[in-house]
Amino acid sequence: MHDGNLDVVGLVPAAGRGNRIAPLPCSKELYPIGFRRDEQSGDLRARVASHHLFEKFREAGVLRAYVILRNGKWDIPAYFGDGQMVGINVAYLAITDSLGPPDTLDRTYHFVEGKSVAVAFPDILFGPDDVFARLLARLRDTRADLVLGMYPAHDVRVLDMIDVDSEGRVRAIVLKPTSSDLRYTWLCAVWNPAFTRFMHTFLEHERAKADPDRLAYRSIDAQGDLPVGAVIKAAIEKGLHVQGLAFPNERYIDIGTPENLMEAVRRSTSRL
Repeated sequence: MHDGNLDVVGLVPAAGRGNRIAPLPCSKELYPIGFRRDEQSGDLRARVASHHLFEKFREAGVLRAYVILRNGKWDIPAYFGDGQMVGINVAYLAITDSLGPPDTLDRTYHFVEGKSVAVAFPDILFGPDDVFARLLARLRDTRADLVLGMYPAHDVRVLDMIDVDSEGRVRAIVLKPTSSDLRYTWLCAVWNPAFTRFMHTFLEHERAKADPDRLAYRSIDAQGDLPVGAVIKAAIEKGLHVQGLAFPNERYIDIGTPENLMEAVRRSTSRL
């Protein structure tokens, strides 16, 4: 459980189009990945992709979350409702467009200003179950502005690679390098209000550029989306205190491609 002095809200960015795996009969965040036991009846029920993230929030005592979704993804609130299913109070923000994941997250600014934040992508499956409890403990103990959950990278060409010192302080972040000697990428994070304010100011400047073709981002993202890593990189360069907590023995899988989705289903089925 997180320290009672921290007022923590979970953020779930679910505004993506899912182009890499389209078409699906549902939002990819709702694709069934294995099964779970219903807490009341004990019966088996589908465990959808985003269950994994909500369960980690609850394990850390993060009992409020905002899901930011794109117009049309109404199956997500229809499925989770007020969050009773996952033991968290869930609210939803619908947006029509976004420069990318950090812009999506920033739409909650006036709801989370002054609070600490826990965030991860609901279509990436990762461990351990207590990851956010451990990240929040590091945030509290180091008085950092941002703590990144770091994992051994599968393919540096599509990931943000982290340069971290022996004390866990992040010195730099390298966005999707063609090659790298760095070992870790990041998959989840917690941050304090200082980083929330920094990201909000950063996004205000980016929106003011009025670049409808997103040419400025295509060198770091094939779809032209602004990545969260670009905001973290700017924060480090501005002197914000960023820590990294490594999980060297954990595996992760992004279900956003057909091959990875098949692998996630195969792994979950093998546990039955």
